Amino acid sequence: MKDHIHPAPVEFSQQLLDADPILRYFHYSHLPVALQAASRPFCELAAHIVGTLPRNAERTVALRKLLEAKDAAFRANVQ
Repeated sequence: MKDHIHPAPVEFSQQLLDADPILRYFHYSHLPVALQAASRPFCELAAHIVGTLPRNAERTVALRKLLEAKDAAFRANVQ
């Protein structure tokens, strides 16, 4: 059921999702176009972080904080 609520974004391979499950929360293709525009940059930045930084505690913190920012931006667009 959890995967149905938050389907994995097509931008990330299963290998990346297995290594960093938080990436599944950066999907945006299911959203209306206006909200996709607000969410897409966060997904792209998450991909950049995973692709360029070593896997360690600070990278995990960066992804967690990025998700918090994405959620705030999303909420700002739906009010």
